[in-house]
Amino acid sequence: MDATGTDTARFRRAISAIDALNAGDPNSLDVRGDVRPKALGEAELATEWIERLVTSPSEGLLLATRAHHLRRWEIPRATYPEGRNGYLRWKRDLHKHHVEAVGRVLAHEGYGAEDIARVQDIVRKKGINRTPDAEVQALEDALCLVFIETQYAELAAKVDDDVKMSEIVDKTLEKMSERGRAFAAALMG
Repeated sequence: MDATGTDTARFRRAISAIDALNAGDPNSLDVRGDVRPKALGEAELATEWIERLVTSPSEGLLLATRAHHLRRWEIPRATYPEGRNGYLRWKRDLHKHHVEAVGRVLAHEGYGAEDIARVQDIVRKKGINRTPDAEVQALEDALCLVFIETQYAELAAKVDDDVKMSEIVDKTLEKMSERGRAFAAALMG
C-alpha cells in the first residue's frame, strides 16, 4: 500500500485488465498520429484529461475513467431504432453493460462491494443532472474533451449546417464545468 492506502499492485492489475479488454475493440481511433483500438485510445486520452482536470484523482475515478466505454463495441448503435428513444435506450443499455463489465474486473482483482459501487456510479454518471458530484463532473469533462480532440474536426467537416454545428458545440459545452470549458476553448482554438 502507498501513503494514501491504495493497493498499488491491485490497482495496476485492474487497469491492465481493463486495458486488455479495451484493446479488443475492432474499431480504431487516431490518437495524435497513433492508431489505437478505439476504446483503449479513448480511455487513455480520458485518463490524461482527468490528470489535467483533477489535482489528485482518486483510485475510483481513475478506474472509472479507464472503464467508461468498456467493451462498448459489443452493443452497436445500429442495433437500436433511429431517433431519440432508440438512442436513449442504447445509452441505458451501454451503461448497464459497462458497469457490469467493470464490476467483474474489480471483483476479480479483490475490490470490495463499496469500491466497486463507487466506480460503477461514476461510470454511469450517477447524479450528473441532480446532486453535483465532482468526480462524475470530471469524467464528463474528460469525455467531452476526448470528443473535441478526436471527433470535433471530422464532425465539423461533415456537418454542412453552421447552426447545427453550433448546437452540437453548445450542448457539449453545457455539460462541462467552467474548468472543462476553458480546456475545450483552447482545443477548439
